[in-house]
Amino acid sequence: MSFTREVVHGKARVARDLIKSHPLTPELSAKLLAQKGIGTFRLSVALIEWVQSELEGLQKIWVQACKNAWHVPWSTANSLYTFPTAEGGHECPLPSGELTQALLQHVDQCMQHEDVVKKIMLAQLARTLTEWHCTHSLT
Repeated sequence: MSFTREVVHGKARVARDLIKSHPLTPELSAKLLAQKGIGTFRLSVALIEWVQSELEGLQKIWVQACKNAWHVPWSTANSLYTFPTAEGGHECPLPSGELTQALLQHVDQCMQHEDVVKKIMLAQLARTLTEWHCTHSLT
């Protein structure tokens, strides 16, 4: 695991443990997790390559932190914390969702100006469409 990945995992663990040892409300605990644990991930997510097992390990830590916020045992079902609030869950942020959001923001920034970066992005998207046998056009 690279240094950046170790820092991200370490800060998430620290946030999880801080939440467990402090008598904060669930709302304040969620803010603490977002600032201390998830913020570091957001800064690095589009810059380094993450493998699925690393994202799953990070998700485990984040869900444990959410369970700590609600003062329930870690053996409680994860679905209560990963489902959206509209479905009755507490909607704990997930690394895959944060990764998707960061990558979409990155692509959006690359496509804002008529320059060489946009041309490179369009060329790569066209290659990807061809590689995956998609019939949709970029125009």
